[in-house]
Amino acid sequence: MSSGDSSANGHKDVENQDQSLDFASRLNLGASSAPKNVKGKENLIHSEDQETMELYSRASAQEKEISYLREQIALASIRQSQMLNEKYALERKFAELRVALDEKQSEVITSASNELARRKGDLEVNLNLLRQLKVEEDEKHIFTSSMLGILAEYGALPHATNASALTNSIKHLHDQLQLKIRTSHARLAEVNSMIGDNSRNGFVDKDSPGLSPMIGQFPGSSMGVRGFSPYSQYGDGKHLESADDASRYIQDNDPKQVRSLTRSVANNENIPRTMPDIDRSVAGRIMENMHERNGYFSGSEQRPTDQFSHAPMMMHDGVGSFDSEEDGPGIEGFQITGDAKPGCKLLGCGYPVRGTSLCMFQWVRHYPDGTRQYIEGATNPDYVVTADDVDKLIAVECIPMDEQGRQGDLVRIFANDHNKITCDEEMQQEIDTYISKGLAIFNVLILLDSSENWEPATLFMRRSGFQVKVERNQDVVISEKYSKDLLIKIPSGLSAQFVLTCSNGSSYPFSTNNDIRMRDTLVLTMRIFQGKASDEKRKGKA
Repeated sequence: MSSGDSSANGHKDVENQDQSLDFASRLNLGASSAPKNVKGKENLIHSEDQETMELYSRASAQEKEISYLREQIALASIRQSQMLNEKYALERKFAELRVALDEKQSEVITSASNELARRKGDLEVNLNLLRQLKVEEDEKHIFTSSMLGILAEYGALPHATNASALTNSIKHLHDQLQLKIRTSHARLAEVNSMIGDNSRNGFVDKDSPGLSPMIGQFPGSSMGVRGFSPYSQYGDGKHLESADDASRYIQDNDPKQVRSLTRSVANNENIPRTMPDIDRSVAGRIMENMHERNGYFSGSEQRPTDQFSHAPMMMHDGVGSFDSEEDGPGIEGFQITGDAKPGCKLLGCGYPVRGTSLCMFQWVRHYPDGTRQYIEGATNPDYVVTADDVDKLIAVECIPMDEQGRQGDLVRIFANDHNKITCDEEMQQEIDTYISKGLAIFNVLILLDSSENWEPATLFMRRSGFQVKVERNQDVVISEKYSKDLLIKIPSGLSAQFVLTCSNGSSYPFSTNNDIRMRDTLVLTMRIFQGKASDEKRKGKA
């Protein structure tokens, strides 16, 4: 314990000595550093003044900067307020413009709706007008087609399809038919009066069948140019409107052409006169009156009363009119001259005997099934063979008549030596080429409702159908397939025209520019294509 305490006390003494030494050193240092502290204090004050000045200058600079920034902030605030005011003003203007724009848009929408409604109404009105116009055009087309069909049947097709041309053609045809009706009734009355006068004069024998009254035996509406129609009813049941339609193909009513249709092949001056003078005077007065009514001649053109080559005569049965063939008028050596080919002309001629002064002609078409048809308008001695006659028999019938109106026996002769009409080798080869190729192209003329003149067109024929394209504007006016309703009508005479009736009933007049041969080739080719298409349809159904 004592050793420990002594060591501890030793340590304390050491510590106390150290502390006293440290204090003394400090006193020495303090005494030596006293003047140094005075100098340092002065330096410190000086440095502090500089720092203070710097700080003051900095503070003043910062205050200036702060004031400048405050000024800038104030200016920015003012600008901001101005910009806000401008913004608010622009927003108000924008809102006003928006409202105005909305109003304008509403007005535009309203006007557009009204315009659409108005246009819709106009479209409905236009559609109704178009429907009505289409109906009217269809009616006009049907009417025009019907009129053209009728005029084509009578050979009076106009050169244009306008209203004026159709009206003139129909008026011309109406006047001709009215003239036929009037003259037929006048002839009946005058011939009956002539028979009555002759009976009172004791000239007519009651037992003579050649001059017996024929009241009630004349057709009322099928009188020919000379007032008689021996072909008003056919034995095969086929009925035509008139047997003598030659006036249909004489558009200018030339009296010379009308008179030439029924002129006898012999000169009347060479025929012996066997009629008593009293009958000559009666017949002469009748013939003179007839010619004056019909306008065939007047004034200085009147003929002597003893010329009866164009006199309108009563027609009797012909069979049994005389007791024997030598008793009545006749014609000998009756024959047909000419080449019986499509496009060629045939002529029936002979020698008149026993006072024959007038001959009535009628060309007849005989079908393979045994039926026959009197060719409409073919009442002249000459006849142009058409495509309608191919593969059929053609005959001409002639009834001779004398100056007294007595008729002889009907004379009939067949063309082509009683053989069927065929095409010539060149035409047949051309048709066969078209059929083998399955294509035929023809340059034709077409008469449209929209045009007053003939329009050049191209007719394309194929195996399945045909097409007609107008060259002027390349419009396709007809395009359809072959059907049984497709019809082609060819007028008789020297005409290169034909009428094509489509399946919808519309009719189109065509012309081959005076080329009858081309017309017949075209018609025959189309009919062959039509027949083959019909056969294929039947095979397909079977």
